[in-house]
Amino acid sequence: MKLGKILKQIGEEMASREERGRVAGYIPELAAIDPHQFGMAVALADGRVLSVGDADEPFSIQSVSKVFTLALALGRYGNQLWRRVGREPSGRSFNSILQLEQENGIPRNPFINAGAIVVTDAILAGSTPREALATLMTFIRTATDDDTIYINDEVARSERETGHRNYSLAHYLRSCDNLLHQPDWTLGTYFHQCAVEMSCRQLARAGRFLINSSGMPQMISSMRVRRINALMMTCGHYDGSGDFAYRVGLPGKSGVGGGILVIVPGRASIAVWSPGLNNLGNSKLGTEAVEMLAQRTHWSVFG
Repeated sequence: MKLGKILKQIGEEMASREERGRVAGYIPELAAIDPHQFGMAVALADGRVLSVGDADEPFSIQSVSKVFTLALALGRYGNQLWRRVGREPSGRSFNSILQLEQENGIPRNPFINAGAIVVTDAILAGSTPREALATLMTFIRTATDDDTIYINDEVARSERETGHRNYSLAHYLRSCDNLLHQPDWTLGTYFHQCAVEMSCRQLARAGRFLINSSGMPQMISSMRVRRINALMMTCGHYDGSGDFAYRVGLPGKSGVGGGILVIVPGRASIAVWSPGLNNLGNSKLGTEAVEMLAQRTHWSVFG
C-alpha cells in the first residue's frame, strides 16, 4: 500500500477516536489548546514530504527541542558532555528530584528535565541566553530550510511562571556543582528552547539530519547521529520509552505539547502531533498513530 494512502487511513482513524488524552494543564498556555487536533508528516530520504490532518498547524515542541540542544552540545563538547549527564533510562518521572538526589546531581540522561537543563547550561558557556537561543534557532532553521520558525514568548513566560519543579532541579544541580551558570540564566534559556513552535511538516523536515542518508542535511557526524538515535530509542519517552520501543520499534522523542519526532534510519523523519497526553505525558493519539504507521509500512530498526 502506498504511503499516502496509509497516512490518509491513519488520519481518518484518529479523527474517529473519542478518547484523546488530556492536554498539559500545568502549563497555562498549553492548557488552552484544542485536544481535537491531529497532524502527521513524513519527510522521506528522497526529498518528498507527505502529510495528513493538521500537519501545518504550529505547536509548542517542548521536550522535542532536547534533541536539537543535545546535537549542539555534542558538537561542541563531544564525549566530555557525559561527565555531567548519563546515558541510561530513568525509570522515573521526567522531573524527578528524588533520582537526582540519589545520584549526586548527575542526571540519568539528557532527555529528562534535569539532564536537559545541564545540556542547556553547557551550550550557554561563553554566550548570553540570547546568543545561545540564536544558535539553536539557526541550527533548527538550517536543518528545516525554513526561516519562519520562531519561539513563542507567551509559552516561555507561562513556563517561567509555573516551572517551580524545574527551578528546584536547577538549584539542586547548582548545589552539586553541575550547573555552571545561575539557575535563572540557564532556566530562562531552557524555557525559551521548549517554547519553539513548529508544525508537523517543519518538525519532520528538521529531523532529517538524523536519518543519516545521502542528500539529507549533514549537521553533525554520522557517529553522533547514531548515538542520538540510540538515546531517543532508550530514553526519548521517559518511563514510557520501553513501551514505545516495543510498540513502534523506532527512535522517538516526545514533548508535552503533544508532538513526537520519530526517525526511521536511512528512510524517513516522522512528526506527529495530538495535544492530548497519556498518563506518562506522551501524546496518546500520536503514539497510536506512529505505531500504526510502523506496522503498515514494516518500518523498524529490528528488521
